[in-house]
Amino acid sequence: MKILVMHGPNLDRLGKREPEVYGHETLGSINQRLQEAAAAAGVALDCFQSNDEGALVSRLGQAAGTFDGVIFNPAAYTHTSVALHDAIKGCGLPCVEVHLSNTHKREAFRHVSLTAGACVGQIMGFGPAGYLLALKGLVDYLKGGAV
Repeated sequence: MKILVMHGPNLDRLGKREPEVYGHETLGSINQRLQEAAAAAGVALDCFQSNDEGALVSRLGQAAGTFDGVIFNPAAYTHTSVALHDAIKGCGLPCVEVHLSNTHKREAFRHVSLTAGACVGQIMGFGPAGYLLALKGLVDYLKGGAV
């Protein structure tokens, strides 16, 4: 089983950017913890981060036939990108959307996700642990254990 993990804009600045919202853990540390959990589950991961919407769309388009599923934190593009919604649907892979913060406890414009409707599930508000929850949920889903 092979899973693509995608991180959207500004997530490369984790640990430095608004730690009161996003915490102190870096993206490298999150990816390392994910890699360790995936290896323990016998799953291969490929992690990708971009601040560019087009690069994220392109990576989703290339994922079909290579990966079994996607874990994706679209970050700010969550609330603005029909293109990413369409790319998630178009890749034909089950995707779990992840957010470090609970977007419903934040500004009103963050309450709507344009991408969640294309995903099999959404996890938010648990900080970096949300990625690990997404991994477990997606692996269970791919094994036929999740509805």
